[in-house]
Amino acid sequence: MEKTIFYHAGCPVCRSAEEEVIDLIGKENLIVVHLGEQREQIGKAETFGVKSVPALVTGKGNVLHINYGASIEEIKN
Repeated sequence: MEKTIFYHAGCPVCRSAEEEVIDLIGKENLIVVHLGEQREQIGKAETFGVKSVPALVTGKGNVLHINYGASIEEIKN
């Protein structure tokens, strides 16, 4: 299995979701990408189909949007 990617923007909703996801699948199975700090990764997230954060992209390429912290458009601006 490929690692799951967790995209977030650092907001409280995202931080809480990150803690929960780490508890569920383990940090060793997760790549965490903070789009506010790693803006060069926004295009890749969009390619996967990420529309808002927090979101998971599974090893099979499925996008799972979790709750709602911010849209990708908000992060771009």
